[in-house]
This record gives sequence, structure tokens and C-alpha cells, in this order.
Amino acid sequence: MGVDLRDIVTLRKIDIESLNNKVIAIDAYNSLYQFLAIIRGERGELLMDRHGNITSHISGLFYRNINFLSIGIKPIYIFDGQPPELKAMEIEKRKEFKEKATIMYMRALAEGRIEEAKKYAQATSLIKDYMVEDAKKVLDLLGIPWIVAPSEGEATAAQLSVNNLAYACASQDYDSLLFGAKRLIRNLTISGRRKLPGKKVYIEIELEEILLEELLNQLSITREQLIDIGILVGTDFNPDGFKGIGPKSALKLIREYKRLESIPEIQEELKKIDYQAIREIFLKPKVSLPEKIEFKSINKEGLIHFLCDEKDFSFERVNNAISKLEETLAKRSLSLDRFF
Repeated sequence: MGVDLRDIVTLRKIDIESLNNKVIAIDAYNSLYQFLAIIRGERGELLMDRHGNITSHISGLFYRNINFLSIGIKPIYIFDGQPPELKAMEIEKRKEFKEKATIMYMRALAEGRIEEAKKYAQATSLIKDYMVEDAKKVLDLLGIPWIVAPSEGEATAAQLSVNNLAYACASQDYDSLLFGAKRLIRNLTISGRRKLPGKKVYIEIELEEILLEELLNQLSITREQLIDIGILVGTDFNPDGFKGIGPKSALKLIREYKRLESIPEIQEELKKIDYQAIREIFLKPKVSLPEKIEFKSINKEGLIHFLCDEKDFSFERVNNAISKLEETLAKRSLSLDRFF
């Protein structure tokens, strides 16, 4: 779910070319879920290999990162580790939501309501262990580094930006800002032309950038107060938030009373959550930072073997994608080795 701050956040449109030669820390699970939702067949079914193993996420990861490397973006992917205990309720809610969506998908499919089925299908995605391992293998073969965070992936990604190991964090969620990310980029893994669910309408999804320091100055609040706003609205650690309080009303309350403990009308509800522990998760998260981020050359033969021989991808498409990347880098007088 993540915290919803859209109504109080100023989004700046940016061109993807502006990220040339920049290290971008990407929320891996966030990206994989996006690929699983978007990359589906005509009836909403996921792509699979001959053994019935899902490959939609691998397809998205491979072709999207070929595009990143062609542009000059240097991605590093952060995988979630052990979630905080306070996230248990949110995890259970997500599980129940997916189970309901699966039932609705199967029912719509059986009744021939294909467009409706496709809409439900996007909400049924589950990431299994083998899918994560496949994703890591694709990244290794692409020469792209990845990290398994000790806890929340967005927390480690944010600290990479704080420590100047990454230029920005890329995620659809605003949680990165609460974790202290200097710069958040939205829509990086899904930018481009997309069809609206259930409609024959296409929209252009553009890159959006948010600078934390600029946001705090515009709102006249501190990061600690931004976290309190998040708690009022609802985070992964108190998903229901406070009844009747959205981003704008939360901002108004924090501006007036400065902190949760001073807001008169929420004191009874406040006793029901461990808000101090939630603050600590954002202010003092468990993170893991590498001494340096190392990029390697693409293993072309390895990619073709894994994607085409093992996962039944089209040899022509995979080979062409890698060849075009090589041509692009050659035009810049770069080898794959020198690029990294």
C-alpha cells in the first residue's frame, strides 16, 4: 500500500535522459509487482515457460533494464528482507485482497467478461521465491548490482541516496521520503504509453521527481512531522490510519499542533497504535549499505541461454535487444566494460 501523500506533494516532470550516468536505487519488489500486473496475455493470464513457471516479471526486468542501460541509467535493485512485526496486519490485508481478486478474476473469465477479468487479474499477483531468484539471475547476467535489505527495501534505498551512493530512489510509493530519501522518482519502471484498465483509452505516463528538502520547505514542516503526517494518513505499519483524516487535513493538524501527541481529537485512537515504534522504523531503520556499488559487463551468452533456452523467450527478440544496446554504446564510443 504505502503512505498516500499525493495531495500534498509537488511533483516535477522530468525527462528520462536527465538520468544519464546516474545511479538509481530501485525498489525491486515494487518493480516486480508492476511487471506482473502489466505484462499479461489477452485474457489477463501471466506469461509462462513450458514448465508453467511465471516469466512476466523476467520479461519486464530484462527489456526495461536494456532500455535503462541504453539511456545511460545505472540501476541498483533493493530487495526486501524481513518485514517489521508491525507490518503483519498490512501483509494479511494484501493477502486477503489478492484472494478476493483471484476469485473475481476466475468468475469473470468463466462468464466471458474478458475486460473485467483483465482488471481483476492485475490485482492477483504474488511474488514467489523462485521468481525472486530468477530476477536476481537476470540482474547478474545484465551486470546490474542488487542488495537484499535486512528489512524494508525502501529504507536501504533511501540510505543509499542519503550517503550519496545513489542519485535517487525509484518507487511508486512515497514511503522513501519518510525514510529520508533525498530524491524520489516515480514511474521509472512503468513510464510510457499505458492503457487505462477497463477502457479503450491510452495515457502517457511521465516521470515524476520529488526533492525531500524542497518538499519540507514548501510544507513548512520537518521530516519528523512528515512521518507524523504519514501515521495520520496510514502507513504499512498502521494501514487504517486515523478515521476521516487525509493528507491535507493531516498537514493542517501537524502545522497547528506540531506532533501527534498534541492533537486533541485523536488521543483515544492514538492509544491503540505504537506510534513511537512506527516513528523509529522510519527514523532508525535497519539498513545494509555496500562499501561501493559495482557494475559489470553484460553476459550476452548467459542471457540468451537463460532467457531463450530455459525460459522460452524469443531468441530473435532477446538477441536484437542486446545487439541494439551494444550499438547504442558503440555510438557513444563506449564498450560495455568502460560504460561501467
